[in-house]
Formats: sequence, C-alpha cells, structure tokens
Amino acid sequence: MKSFIHDDFLLTNQVGKELYHGYAANMPIFDYHCHLNPKEIAENKQYRNITELWLGGDHYKWRAMRANGIEEKYITGSASDGEKFAKWAETMPNCIGNPLFHWTHLELKRYFGVDQLLTPETAEEIWRHCNGLLKQDEFRARGLIERSNVTALCTTDDPTASLEDHAVLAKDPGFKVKVLPTFRPDQGYYIERPGFNQWVAKLAAVSGMAITTFADFKTALQQRIDFFHDMGCCVSDHALEPIVYQEGTDQEVEVIFQKALRGEHLNSEEIAKYKTKVLLFFGRAYAAKGWVMQLHLNTIRNNSTRMFKLLGANTGFDAMADYPIAEALIKFLDQLDLTNELPKTIFYSLNPRDNELLATIAGSFQGGGIPGKMQLGSGWWFNDQIDGMIRQMVALANIGLLSQFVGMLTDSRSFLSYTRHEYFRRILCNLLGEWVERGEAPADLNLLGGMVEDICYKNAERYFGLRAKGIVFG
Repeated sequence: MKSFIHDDFLLTNQVGKELYHGYAANMPIFDYHCHLNPKEIAENKQYRNITELWLGGDHYKWRAMRANGIEEKYITGSASDGEKFAKWAETMPNCIGNPLFHWTHLELKRYFGVDQLLTPETAEEIWRHCNGLLKQDEFRARGLIERSNVTALCTTDDPTASLEDHAVLAKDPGFKVKVLPTFRPDQGYYIERPGFNQWVAKLAAVSGMAITTFADFKTALQQRIDFFHDMGCCVSDHALEPIVYQEGTDQEVEVIFQKALRGEHLNSEEIAKYKTKVLLFFGRAYAAKGWVMQLHLNTIRNNSTRMFKLLGANTGFDAMADYPIAEALIKFLDQLDLTNELPKTIFYSLNPRDNELLATIAGSFQGGGIPGKMQLGSGWWFNDQIDGMIRQMVALANIGLLSQFVGMLTDSRSFLSYTRHEYFRRILCNLLGEWVERGEAPADLNLLGGMVEDICYKNAERYFGLRAKGIVFG
C-alpha cells in the first residue's frame, strides 16, 4: 500500500508539485512565534518517551481525545505515559478530516521514519520504535530543532522573565540556531484580572525600582523593553480579548492605576481608558525599537469554569469569539499613525469571518516604504488547517499582496511541530498551481518560485530584520 505521507502529499497538480519540490521544500524556517520552552533548549533536554515530547502540553490533541470519549486521567491525569499514548493511538483513526491526522503522520514520518498509520494495532510497535530513537542525542531538544532546518525562533516571554536561558544560548557557539525572546505583556494589560498587583510587584523587583505611579509603571516597562531589545528581541505579542479603545487623560489613568493598586473595583470605562493608554505606550515603544507588534484577536478562553478550576489555563477549553473589533482597532492604529509611531504589525483572527475585515484595515495603514508593513497573519490555532490557510491566503491575495506575506509560524509548545511549515508550504504551492490551471496566474515557474521562496522565508527574514542580527540564509 502507498505510504500516506508520500512525496506529493497534498499536491494535486503539476505546477504545485514543481513549486514545492523545486522551491519550497528546502527553504529554512524562521519560527517567529512559538511557545517552546527556552529552558528545554538551553539544557538540550532529552525526553523520557514520545508521550512527554508529543502529548505533554498539547491541548490540540487533548481536545480530540476528549471528543473521542477518553477519560481525563488518560489525557492530563494520573495514567502512565504508556497508557496515555495508547489512548492517543485509539483516538487517531477517528481524526480523519482533522488536521491532527495529517500532523501526526507527518511528525512520525519526518522525525522517526514511521510510515505506518497510528492505530491501536500499531501503537505498541510505534511506541517502542520512537522511544528507542529518543535515547539518541540527535533526538534531544536542540537536535529536533536543527534537523528541522530552523535558522531562528522566537519564544514567548513575560516582561519579568530573566531571559537567562536565552543568554546561555546566545553564548553557546555549538548551537547555531538563534533563540530570541518575544515581549508578551498581557499581565500588565489586563488591569481587571486577579494577580495584576502581584505582577506589578514582580515588575518592580526585576526593574529595581518602586512602582507607585502610572509613570513609574511605564518607566519600568520601558526598562524591560530595553533589556529585551539588548537580548535580541524583535517582536512583541498581545492577546486582546477584546481590543478596546477609549481615550483618557494622563490624570484620569493615574487615578485608575491607583485604584487598581488599592484593589478597588474598576468599571468598564476605567478599564478601557487604562488599556488604551498602556497599549498606545507599547505601540510607540515598539516603533522606536523597530519591532514587529503581533495582535491576536477574537479569542474567548477558559470556557469551562469547572475544568479551569481543575486544570488551569491553556488546557483545551478555548474557542473563537465574535467581538466587534474594527472600530477600536482602527482608532488605535490611527492614533499611532498620526505621529508616525505605528510599528510593523501582524493581525491574527481566531474567527475567520474577520479575514477580509482585517485585510482591509491593514491596507488602510500600509506605507512608509516598508513592504507588507501591516500583515494579515497566517491561519491561526483553529485555522491552521487546509481550509483555514487557504481562506487566509485568498483573502490576503484578493485585498492585499500575498507576495509580501511573511508566511507560517508554529504557535506551538511541541518540538515536533515544525512539520506545520511543510504542511503550509504544500498548501501554498498547491493553491498557486490551481490558479495556474484555471488560467488565473501565469505558468512561470521562476516568477511563482520566487514568490514561494519569499513567503516561505525571505519575506520574514527581511521583515523581522534577521540580517541585522547576523541571521542570514543564502
């Protein structure tokens, strides 16, 4: 029987095949947004088995297992690693039509050379085979990254992080992949959430200064931005749930900040004024550094209160939201643009209904001599599958310039997720091939091949300033 993951997997037309094999397949990867643990990279962690590497922290798989009726003890609970793997194997045949079916078998093939489908019948053999390979040094964390042809990656880091693991990696001449931090200040944005005051105290401690005013708060944040920049940071990240915009004076926001420090209740107008002021501060600071600002939109998290109390956040109980975002987002961007302090920005929408909306907003703020300054980000989270990726690329092509797209990211905690770049590249090449077949694009392989190479890597290399950081391909 023909291998499921074969050379022309997902490639259904001749031009797509030539584009993928001739241009896309060997391009390196810049993973500009992921959730890999930098400590595991610094320590070059060796994983005890495939369950720890593959299922630990992967809420995509956890959701599928729950939908398949698997008890929680075999997902996040007390069952042994072998039992958890067996339950994932039990789930896998029921995942046809879900991207997990493709990702699972791509990962098994590319990293472990496994051609078999994962089923209850093959589970034991695959378990033994993969665990045997994981004992080898090349299957440690760094080896998995290097064999994926990664030149650089950006982890996701709280502003209070020491970045000590990044410092270790930066000084290690034996590891050529650049591991850069990302500035993710969500805990300083959500003033209404429990733990805000504790986070402010932590920020004060790492900044070595007292924070008693909003001005102090901004000074401490700027200090951390400077520190992250010195550590190679070139990108920030914000989860806006939802984005709000309501102007307030410095005096008003100072009063609001003081109320928060005293633990007093804030109303929705006060919260919006604070969030607007602090987000504008961030945007201006990023523009001054030349950073890219990522905005993740339309997420509603921790929907099961029962399971949130049991397991905490990021455990597979999130969903698409349908917030109105256009008016607030435009006002925010316009306020920065008025003073020419709008940084390069990537929008991601978890709800694909807003792809076209965000593409038109991006088009309203392009310019400054920066190709693709405002980006409609790749199909994200629930959308990083065939239909979602195609919808995003078609929306971008129809309304903006697909040729200036910075391409795929893993957005993952798994060291095996780099096959998502292959998955994306195959889908991209096949889509372009379909356009050629329908007479909507020229059958010019040099023209289309250059476009493919740009989207796969070169656009991101330019956009994020990798050459300035000494990260060069070709």
